[in-house]
Amino acid sequence: MGITYDESQKVFHLEANNTSYCLQVVKDGYLAHLHWGKRTRPADDLCRMAFPMIRAFSPNPDPADMMFSLDTLPREYPGYGNTDFRHPAYQVQMENGSTVCDLRYHAHRILAGKPKLGGLPATYVERDDEAQTLEVEMVDEVSGLKVILSYTAFEHLNAIARSARLVNAGDQKLRLLRALSASVDFNDADYDLLHLSGSWARERHIVCRPLAPGEQSIESRRGASSHQHNPFVALVGKTADEDHGEVYGFCLVYSGSFVAQAEVDQYATTRVSLGINPFDFSWLLEPGESFQTPEAVLVYSDEGLGGMSRTYHRLYRARLCRGEHRDKERPILINNWEATYFNFTTDSLVKIAQEASELGIELFVLDDGWFGKRNDDTGSLGDWVANREKLPGGLGDLANRVRDLGLQFGLWVEPEMVSPNSNLYRAHPDWCLHIPERGRSTGRNQLVLDLSRQDVCDAIVKIISDVLASAPISYVKWDMNRYMTEIGSAALPPERQRETAHRYMLGLYRVMDEITAAFPHILFESCAGGGGRFDPGMLYYMPQAWTSDNTDAVERLKIQYGTSVVYPPITMGAHVSATPNHQTGRTTPMQMRGHVAMSGNLGYELDLTKLERSERSVAKRQIATYKEIRHLVQFGDFYRLLSPFEDGHVAWMFVSPDKREVFVAYFQMLVEPNPPLGSLRLKGLDPNLDYAIVRTGQTFGGDELMSAGIDLPYMLGDFQSAIWQFKAKDAPEE
Repeated sequence: MGITYDESQKVFHLEANNTSYCLQVVKDGYLAHLHWGKRTRPADDLCRMAFPMIRAFSPNPDPADMMFSLDTLPREYPGYGNTDFRHPAYQVQMENGSTVCDLRYHAHRILAGKPKLGGLPATYVERDDEAQTLEVEMVDEVSGLKVILSYTAFEHLNAIARSARLVNAGDQKLRLLRALSASVDFNDADYDLLHLSGSWARERHIVCRPLAPGEQSIESRRGASSHQHNPFVALVGKTADEDHGEVYGFCLVYSGSFVAQAEVDQYATTRVSLGINPFDFSWLLEPGESFQTPEAVLVYSDEGLGGMSRTYHRLYRARLCRGEHRDKERPILINNWEATYFNFTTDSLVKIAQEASELGIELFVLDDGWFGKRNDDTGSLGDWVANREKLPGGLGDLANRVRDLGLQFGLWVEPEMVSPNSNLYRAHPDWCLHIPERGRSTGRNQLVLDLSRQDVCDAIVKIISDVLASAPISYVKWDMNRYMTEIGSAALPPERQRETAHRYMLGLYRVMDEITAAFPHILFESCAGGGGRFDPGMLYYMPQAWTSDNTDAVERLKIQYGTSVVYPPITMGAHVSATPNHQTGRTTPMQMRGHVAMSGNLGYELDLTKLERSERSVAKRQIATYKEIRHLVQFGDFYRLLSPFEDGHVAWMFVSPDKREVFVAYFQMLVEPNPPLGSLRLKGLDPNLDYAIVRTGQTFGGDELMSAGIDLPYMLGDFQSAIWQFKAKDAPEE
C-alpha cells in the first residue's frame, strides 16, 4: 500500500485502500495520467503509456516527432496553447502578454502523512501511517513558473486528495488567470454526470444527465459555494446504481466561487476538472511568491453511489471536521426563530426553554434579533451588543436562566455582514465590499464586510470574541445571508482587485480558525440562508451546517437525501417546525416531521408553549427515541434505500460500525387506495447475525432482511412514516 515510483518506466503508483491512481513521466517530461480506479498491481501493463495514433489536426510540440501530440495525451495538470485544445487546469500571463506555458517534470518526493495547506481548509491525518503524499514538481523554463502537484493517498479509504501550489521562481511578474485544483482525463465518455443543484429552500437536489460532446459544467459566481450548485460532481458509469458499478467523485474543499467541468472531445475522451472559478479571477505573483489552490477530494467506488457516499462520509466525519465536538454526540436543540422571529423578551424565551427542558431537549438557541435595535431585518448587523429592551439583563442573564433549567445556551450571529443602518457602517463605510463611484446594492438590507482586509478581520475576531466571552455560550449558529456584488476592496491596488473574492475566503477562514480555536468548547454550526454554503471548507471549521431554511418535512426528504450523496448525516441540522409549514404552507403529521429530523441532528423550531397535548406527547417520545439511536445516525454507516426523486416512497437506514445496531426510516408521500403489498430490503447488515426489532422482539436473519426485506405497513393518510430499531441477538451458548 502507499506510493511507489518505478524509476525504469517513470511510473508513480498510488494505492488508496482498494484504489489505484497511476501517472507517468513521458516524452521530454510531460506528466501523463494512466489509471484511476480499482487497485492494480504496480507491474500491470495498465501502468505503461501507449501513445494514441496520430490524429488529423492534432499539432505536435516536437516537430521531430509527428506521432506525439498533447491534444490526445491524457494529462495530469494540463495547460493551453502548446497543442492541447481542451480546457486547461491553469493559465498564466507573462509580462509580455503571452499566456503559453509548458510545464515539464523536474523532481518529486514521497512523504509520510499529509502536509497542511497554508491558510486553507483540507482533510488531514492524525498519524503519518494513515496516508502518504506525492509531490511532483513541474517547471516552465521560460517563465520561471513552478507548480508543485500534491497527491495524498489514504491508507484505509478509496480517496485521493489533490491540490497544486504555483510558485513564481522567475524574475518577472506572473498573473494567474486560472488555477484549478485537479484535472483528470478519462479515455471514454460512457458516463452520466451527477451533481447537486437547486436554490434557496430547495438545495442539493440530485441531477443526473448523460455526458455529451462539448463541455458540461456547474459553477458559482456568487462569492459562495451557493444554494444553486454544490462544489461536487461525479461521473457515474452507465451500469452503476446505488449499490453497484463504478462511480468517480470530485469534491472541492472550498466555500467560494468554483467551477466543475466535464469536457467530451472529438475522440470521446472526457476531461473533468474543478477548482476556483476563473471567472472574474486573477492573482498577481511577484517573484518568489506562491499561490495555493484549494484541495480536491477524489473518491472512486466500484460499489455504486452508496459506496462513494460512505467513503466521503467517513473521511469528512473523521478527517475533515475537527475539534472536541467531532467525536461527540450532538445535542438536541430548540431554536426560537420560527417560534418568535424578532418578537421576544427574556421571559417569553425562558417559557419556551422551560417547555424544552420538560421534553428532554438539551440546548436552547437564541436566533436573530437579540442585538442592537434589531426588530426586523433592516438594520443593526454589526452592532453586536445585546438589545436591553428585549433582554434587560443581557445575554448573561438569559443564558444563566436557561442553564438553570438544565439546558445549554446557544446564540445566532452573522459576523460577515453589516447593515447600512448600523453604528458600525456609519463609523466605517469603507469596510464593506464596494467599487468607487458605483452604487452599493444590498441583499436582505445588508452589505458584505471586506474580509480581504486584515483590519476588518481583526475587528470581527475581537467583536465576536467579546460576545462569546460575555455569557456561558455552548453553541453558535454562524449565518451568512448575502452573496457578493460590487466585489472590490478599498485596501487593494487596481492590479489586484480581481483577487478580492478569494482573499475574502482566506480572511474568512482565518477569522473562523482564530475564533473556533479560542472557544474550543463551543459547538459551531454554519449557515448561509440555510444551505447556501454547505461545503467541505466550512465543515473544517464548523462540524455541522444548517441544511436548509426549508423545514417542511416533505421537502427535507429530497434535501437531506441529496445532501447525503457527499455529506454525513452528523453534519446536517434538521428541525421539527410548526404546521402549516412557514415555507410551503403544507400540513404534515408531527410523527413524520420528527422522523425526518431524527435522520440528522435533531432540533425543534416552533413555539413549544403552543403544542397540543398529543403533539407534546409525540415530541417527547421522539426525543427519547433519538437519544437511543443518535449514535447510529451521527456515527453509523448510512444507506439510501428508496429515492424521493423516483416515486412517492422514501427510505434510508443507519448501521453501527460493528453491524449490531440498525435504525431504519420509511416515508410514504401520498396514500394509495388498496395498494400492492410491499417490502423494504435492508443493506449493510451481517448476514450471519439475527436481528430483533427493539420494540417487539420479532427476529429476522440479517440475510433475510437483505434478500427478502421487512414488510411495509399499510398507513392510512398522506405524509406517513414508520421507523424500526434492530439489535443483533447474541448467539446461544453451546
